Amino acid sequence: MTLPFSLLDLAPIAEGASLAEALENSRQLAVQAEQSGYHRIWLAEHHAMQGVASSATAVVLGHIAAATKSIRIGSGGVMLPNHSPLVIAEQFGTLATLFPGRVDLGLGRAPGTDMATAQALRRNLNSDVDNYPEDIRELQHYLAAPQNGQRIVAVPGANTHIPIWLLGSSLYSARLAAKFGLPYSFASHFAPDQLFDAINIYRSTFQASTQCDKPYVMAGVMVVVADTDEEAMYLFTSVQQQFMNMRRGVNRPFARPVDDLSQICTAADQAMLSHILRYAVVGSTDTVAQKLNQFIQATEADELIVSIPIHNIQARLKSADMLAQTGLMSR
Repeated sequence: MTLPFSLLDLAPIAEGASLAEALENSRQLAVQAEQSGYHRIWLAEHHAMQGVASSATAVVLGHIAAATKSIRIGSGGVMLPNHSPLVIAEQFGTLATLFPGRVDLGLGRAPGTDMATAQALRRNLNSDVDNYPEDIRELQHYLAAPQNGQRIVAVPGANTHIPIWLLGSSLYSARLAAKFGLPYSFASHFAPDQLFDAINIYRSTFQASTQCDKPYVMAGVMVVVADTDEEAMYLFTSVQQQFMNMRRGVNRPFARPVDDLSQICTAADQAMLSHILRYAVVGSTDTVAQKLNQFIQATEADELIVSIPIHNIQARLKSADMLAQTGLMSR
Protein backbone atom coordinates (compact mmCIF):
# COMPACT_ATOMS: atom_id res chain seq x y z
CA MET A 1 0.00 0.00 0.00
CA THR A 2 1.28 3.44 -0.92
CA LEU A 3 -0.09 6.87 -0.05
CA PRO A 4 0.95 10.52 -0.36
CA PHE A 5 3.67 11.75 1.96
CA SER A 6 3.97 15.42 2.90
CA LEU A 7 6.48 17.30 5.02
CA LEU A 8 5.90 19.48 8.07
CA ASP A 9 8.67 22.04 8.50
CA LEU A 10 9.07 24.01 11.73
CA ALA A 11 11.93 26.06 10.23
CA PRO A 12 14.15 24.95 13.14
CA ILE A 13 16.76 27.42 14.33
CA ALA A 14 19.63 25.03 14.96
CA GLU A 15 22.00 25.55 17.87
CA GLY A 16 24.97 27.50 16.51
CA ALA A 17 23.07 28.75 13.43
CA SER A 18 21.26 31.98 12.58
CA LEU A 19 17.69 32.85 11.71
CA ALA A 20 18.75 33.51 8.13
CA GLU A 21 20.28 30.03 7.94
CA ALA A 22 17.08 28.49 9.34
CA LEU A 23 14.98 30.12 6.62
CA GLU A 24 17.48 29.13 3.94
CA ASN A 25 17.30 25.56 5.23
CA SER A 26 13.51 25.66 4.82
CA ARG A 27 14.00 26.73 1.21
CA GLN A 28 16.40 23.84 0.63
CA LEU A 29 14.04 21.34 2.25
CA ALA A 30 11.16 22.50 0.04
CA VAL A 31 13.30 22.10 -3.09
CA GLN A 32 14.36 18.62 -1.93
CA ALA A 33 10.77 17.68 -1.11
CA GLU A 34 9.61 18.62 -4.59
CA GLN A 35 12.43 16.68 -6.23
CA SER A 36 11.73 13.61 -4.08
CA GLY A 37 8.01 13.55 -4.88
CA TYR A 38 6.39 14.77 -1.65
CA HIS A 39 2.84 15.99 -2.09
CA ARG A 40 2.98 19.15 0.02
CA ILE A 41 5.13 21.03 2.49
CA TRP A 42 3.57 22.89 5.40
CA LEU A 43 4.94 25.43 7.87
CA ALA A 44 3.66 25.76 11.43
CA GLU A 45 2.91 28.97 13.33
CA HIS A 46 4.80 29.30 16.60
CA HIS A 47 5.79 32.45 18.46
CA ALA A 48 8.59 33.52 20.81
CA MET A 49 10.38 30.18 20.49
CA GLN A 50 14.16 30.31 20.20
CA GLY A 51 14.15 27.18 18.04
CA VAL A 52 11.43 28.02 15.49
CA ALA A 53 11.62 30.60 12.69
CA SER A 54 8.15 30.24 11.13
CA SER A 55 6.16 32.74 13.21
CA ALA A 56 5.26 34.83 10.12
CA THR A 57 3.94 31.71 8.44
CA ALA A 58 2.48 33.24 5.28
CA VAL A 59 5.71 35.15 4.61
CA VAL A 60 7.83 32.01 4.90
CA LEU A 61 5.41 30.15 2.63
CA GLY A 62 5.98 32.79 -0.04
CA HIS A 63 9.73 32.24 0.35
CA ILE A 64 9.54 28.49 -0.25
CA ALA A 65 6.84 28.71 -2.92
CA ALA A 66 9.07 31.03 -4.95
CA ALA A 67 11.85 28.43 -4.78
CA THR A 68 9.65 25.58 -6.07
CA LYS A 69 7.36 24.96 -9.01
CA SER A 70 4.64 22.43 -8.28
CA ILE A 71 4.65 21.11 -4.70
CA ARG A 72 1.67 22.26 -2.63
CA ILE A 73 2.49 24.70 0.15
CA GLY A 74 0.46 25.51 3.22
CA SER A 75 0.10 26.09 6.92
CA GLY A 76 0.24 23.30 9.39
CA GLY A 77 -1.20 25.35 10.83
CA VAL A 78 -2.18 28.94 11.26
CA MET A 79 -3.54 29.44 14.79
CA LEU A 80 -6.77 31.19 13.86
CA PRO A 81 -7.66 32.61 17.31
CA ASN A 82 -4.48 34.71 17.05
CA HIS A 83 -5.75 36.51 13.95
CA SER A 84 -8.63 38.23 12.26
CA PRO A 85 -10.16 35.86 9.67
CA LEU A 86 -10.05 38.72 7.15
CA VAL A 87 -6.29 39.12 7.58
CA ILE A 88 -5.73 35.39 7.03
CA ALA A 89 -8.01 35.47 3.97
CA GLU A 90 -5.97 38.34 2.53
CA GLN A 91 -2.61 36.73 3.32
CA PHE A 92 -3.47 33.33 1.89
CA GLY A 93 -5.49 34.88 -0.91
CA THR A 94 -2.31 36.70 -1.90
CA LEU A 95 -0.37 33.43 -1.83
CA ALA A 96 -3.06 31.70 -3.90
CA THR A 97 -2.95 34.54 -6.44
CA LEU A 98 0.83 34.37 -6.71
CA PHE A 99 0.96 30.55 -6.72
CA PRO A 100 -2.41 29.37 -8.06
CA GLY A 101 -3.56 25.83 -7.34
CA ARG A 102 -0.81 25.19 -4.80
CA VAL A 103 -1.98 26.66 -1.48
CA ASP A 104 -3.52 24.87 1.54
CA LEU A 105 -4.79 26.58 4.67
CA GLY A 106 -4.47 24.38 7.74
CA LEU A 107 -6.05 25.84 10.89
CA GLY A 108 -5.54 25.22 14.59
CA ARG A 109 -7.01 26.71 17.74
CA ALA A 110 -4.06 26.56 20.15
CA PRO A 111 -2.05 29.78 20.63
CA GLY A 112 1.23 28.18 19.53
CA THR A 113 3.12 29.96 22.29
CA ASP A 114 3.15 30.87 25.98
CA MET A 115 0.17 32.72 27.44
CA ALA A 116 1.94 36.09 27.79
CA THR A 117 2.87 36.05 24.11
CA ALA A 118 -0.61 34.80 23.21
CA GLN A 119 -2.09 37.81 24.97
CA ALA A 120 0.21 40.12 23.01
CA LEU A 121 -0.91 38.44 19.76
CA ARG A 122 -4.64 38.80 20.34
CA ARG A 123 -6.34 40.99 17.79
CA ASN A 124 -8.64 42.49 20.44
CA LEU A 125 -9.55 41.97 24.06
CA ASN A 126 -12.67 40.01 23.13
CA SER A 127 -10.80 37.41 21.04
CA ASP A 128 -11.45 33.93 22.35
CA VAL A 129 -10.80 30.35 21.25
CA ASP A 130 -14.52 29.72 21.85
CA ASN A 131 -15.14 31.77 18.70
CA TYR A 132 -13.13 29.27 16.65
CA PRO A 133 -16.07 27.68 14.75
CA GLU A 134 -17.49 31.10 13.89
CA ASP A 135 -14.04 32.30 12.80
CA ILE A 136 -13.75 29.31 10.44
CA ARG A 137 -17.13 30.11 8.88
CA GLU A 138 -16.13 33.76 8.50
CA LEU A 139 -12.88 32.75 6.82
CA GLN A 140 -14.71 30.41 4.43
CA HIS A 141 -17.05 33.29 3.60
CA TYR A 142 -14.13 35.56 2.66
CA LEU A 143 -12.53 32.90 0.44
CA ALA A 144 -15.75 32.10 -1.42
CA ALA A 145 -17.44 33.97 -4.27
CA PRO A 146 -18.68 37.38 -3.02
CA GLN A 147 -22.43 37.74 -2.63
CA ASN A 148 -24.46 40.64 -3.93
CA GLY A 149 -24.30 43.45 -1.40
CA GLN A 150 -21.50 41.85 0.62
CA ARG A 151 -19.99 44.69 2.65
CA ILE A 152 -16.56 43.23 3.36
CA VAL A 153 -14.64 41.52 0.58
CA ALA A 154 -11.14 40.05 0.92
CA VAL A 155 -8.93 41.45 -1.85
CA PRO A 156 -7.02 39.22 -2.58
CA GLY A 157 -8.88 36.26 -1.13
CA ALA A 158 -12.38 36.27 -2.58
CA ASN A 159 -13.04 33.56 -5.15
CA THR A 160 -9.79 31.72 -4.35
CA HIS A 161 -11.65 28.81 -2.67
CA ILE A 162 -8.44 27.80 -0.88
CA PRO A 163 -8.80 24.29 0.64
CA ILE A 164 -9.17 24.54 4.42
CA TRP A 165 -7.93 21.79 6.73
CA LEU A 166 -8.58 21.45 10.44
CA LEU A 167 -5.64 20.38 12.57
CA GLY A 168 -5.82 19.04 16.06
CA SER A 169 -4.72 16.75 18.84
CA SER A 170 -8.08 16.24 20.53
CA LEU A 171 -11.57 14.89 20.01
CA TYR A 172 -12.89 18.46 19.75
CA SER A 173 -11.06 19.10 16.50
CA ALA A 174 -12.14 15.71 15.13
CA ARG A 175 -15.81 16.48 15.76
CA LEU A 176 -15.52 19.98 14.29
CA ALA A 177 -13.76 18.77 11.14
CA ALA A 178 -16.45 16.14 10.67
CA LYS A 179 -19.27 18.63 11.22
CA PHE A 180 -17.78 21.12 8.75
CA GLY A 181 -16.92 18.43 6.19
CA LEU A 182 -13.24 19.34 6.08
CA PRO A 183 -10.08 17.24 5.78
CA TYR A 184 -8.51 16.49 9.15
CA SER A 185 -4.88 16.31 10.21
CA PHE A 186 -4.09 14.77 13.61
CA ALA A 187 -0.90 15.79 15.45
CA SER A 188 0.11 12.28 16.48
CA HIS A 189 3.78 13.25 16.08
CA PHE A 190 3.64 15.03 19.46
CA ALA A 191 0.19 14.23 20.91
CA PRO A 192 -0.43 10.49 20.45
CA ASP A 193 -3.02 9.75 23.12
CA GLN A 194 -6.28 10.29 21.24
CA LEU A 195 -5.14 9.40 17.73
CA PHE A 196 -7.40 6.42 17.12
CA ASP A 197 -10.42 7.79 18.99
CA ALA A 198 -10.17 11.04 17.02
CA ILE A 199 -9.92 9.24 13.67
CA ASN A 200 -12.90 7.01 14.53
CA ILE A 201 -15.06 9.97 15.61
CA TYR A 202 -14.10 11.97 12.54
CA ARG A 203 -14.87 9.17 10.09
CA SER A 204 -18.08 8.02 11.77
CA THR A 205 -19.64 11.49 12.11
CA PHE A 206 -18.38 13.10 8.88
CA GLN A 207 -20.87 15.24 6.97
CA ALA A 208 -20.14 15.87 3.29
CA SER A 209 -19.47 19.45 2.18
CA THR A 210 -18.74 21.31 -1.03
CA GLN A 211 -15.04 20.87 -0.29
CA CYS A 212 -15.06 17.17 0.69
CA ASP A 213 -17.56 14.45 -0.14
CA LYS A 214 -15.90 11.92 2.16
CA PRO A 215 -13.53 11.88 5.14
CA TYR A 216 -9.84 12.47 4.53
CA VAL A 217 -7.35 11.77 7.33
CA MET A 218 -3.77 12.95 7.48
CA ALA A 219 -1.68 11.62 10.38
CA GLY A 220 1.48 13.24 11.71
CA VAL A 221 4.62 11.26 12.42
CA MET A 222 8.25 12.07 13.20
CA VAL A 223 10.76 10.22 11.04
CA VAL A 224 14.55 10.11 11.16
CA VAL A 225 16.22 7.95 8.51
CA ALA A 226 19.97 7.38 8.31
CA ASP A 227 22.39 4.78 7.00
CA THR A 228 22.21 2.79 10.24
CA ASP A 229 19.82 2.50 13.17
CA GLU A 230 22.58 3.79 15.46
CA GLU A 231 23.18 6.93 13.41
CA ALA A 232 19.45 7.63 13.24
CA MET A 233 19.10 7.30 17.02
CA TYR A 234 22.03 9.69 17.44
CA LEU A 235 20.36 12.27 15.18
CA PHE A 236 17.05 11.77 17.01
CA THR A 237 18.57 12.98 20.29
CA SER A 238 18.11 16.57 19.08
CA VAL A 239 14.32 16.42 19.22
CA GLN A 240 14.45 14.41 22.44
CA GLN A 241 16.40 17.28 24.00
CA GLN A 242 13.85 19.74 22.60
CA PHE A 243 10.99 17.98 24.40
CA MET A 244 13.04 17.76 27.59
CA ASN A 245 13.68 21.50 27.40
CA MET A 246 10.00 22.22 26.83
CA ARG A 247 9.08 20.10 29.84
CA ARG A 248 11.55 22.07 31.94
CA GLY A 249 10.38 25.43 30.63
CA VAL A 250 13.70 26.06 28.87
CA ASN A 251 13.50 28.07 25.62
CA ARG A 252 16.55 27.25 23.49
CA PRO A 253 17.55 26.75 19.85
CA PHE A 254 17.23 23.26 18.36
CA ALA A 255 19.97 21.25 20.05
CA ARG A 256 22.92 19.45 18.52
CA PRO A 257 22.69 15.66 18.88
CA VAL A 258 24.56 14.01 21.75
CA ASP A 259 26.34 10.66 21.97
CA ASP A 260 24.76 9.61 25.26
CA LEU A 261 21.35 11.05 26.08
CA SER A 262 21.29 9.19 29.41
CA GLN A 263 23.85 11.63 30.76
CA ILE A 264 21.29 14.46 30.65
CA CYS A 265 18.02 12.51 30.74
CA THR A 266 16.31 11.67 34.04
CA ALA A 267 13.98 8.72 34.53
CA ALA A 268 11.04 11.14 34.40
CA ASP A 269 12.37 12.59 31.14
CA GLN A 270 12.68 9.12 29.65
CA ALA A 271 9.11 8.19 30.60
CA MET A 272 7.84 11.43 29.06
CA LEU A 273 9.81 10.90 25.84
CA SER A 274 8.66 7.30 25.48
CA HIS A 275 5.07 8.42 25.87
CA ILE A 276 4.99 11.55 23.67
CA LEU A 277 7.23 10.18 20.93
CA ARG A 278 5.71 6.71 20.77
CA TYR A 279 4.92 7.09 17.06
CA ALA A 280 8.35 8.39 16.10
CA VAL A 281 9.95 6.19 13.45
CA VAL A 282 13.74 6.12 13.68
CA GLY A 283 16.32 3.93 11.96
CA SER A 284 17.76 2.73 8.69
CA THR A 285 15.64 2.60 5.54
CA ASP A 286 14.57 -1.00 6.21
CA THR A 287 13.73 -0.32 9.85
CA VAL A 288 11.76 2.82 9.02
CA ALA A 289 9.87 1.14 6.17
CA GLN A 290 8.75 -1.70 8.43
CA LYS A 291 7.65 0.52 11.33
CA LEU A 292 6.01 3.12 9.12
CA ASN A 293 4.07 0.46 7.25
CA GLN A 294 2.69 -0.77 10.57
CA PHE A 295 1.58 2.76 11.44
CA ILE A 296 -0.11 3.20 8.05
CA GLN A 297 -1.97 -0.08 8.36
CA ALA A 298 -3.10 0.69 11.92
CA THR A 299 -4.42 4.19 11.15
CA GLU A 300 -5.59 3.57 7.56
CA ALA A 301 -4.54 7.19 6.98
CA ASP A 302 -5.15 8.75 3.58
CA GLU A 303 -1.92 10.73 3.83
CA LEU A 304 1.06 11.10 6.15
CA ILE A 305 2.62 14.40 7.14
CA VAL A 306 6.16 13.86 8.31
CA SER A 307 8.38 15.95 10.54
CA ILE A 308 12.12 15.29 10.15
CA PRO A 309 13.67 16.78 13.30
CA ILE A 310 17.40 16.73 12.48
CA HIS A 311 19.87 19.43 13.51
CA ASN A 312 22.16 19.28 10.48
CA ILE A 313 20.50 20.37 7.24
CA GLN A 314 22.44 17.98 5.03
CA ALA A 315 21.41 15.04 7.21
CA ARG A 316 17.82 16.35 7.15
CA LEU A 317 17.80 16.53 3.35
CA LYS A 318 19.30 13.05 3.09
CA SER A 319 16.71 11.68 5.50
CA ALA A 320 13.86 13.20 3.46
CA ASP A 321 15.20 11.60 0.30
CA MET A 322 15.78 8.21 1.97
CA LEU A 323 12.22 8.24 3.31
CA ALA A 324 10.91 8.85 -0.18
CA GLN A 325 12.77 5.74 -1.35
CA THR A 326 11.10 3.34 1.10
CA GLY A 327 8.48 2.35 -1.47
CA LEU A 328 5.61 3.50 0.75
CA MET A 329 5.11 6.92 -0.85
CA SER A 330 2.85 7.38 -3.85
CA ARG A 331 4.00 9.88 -6.45
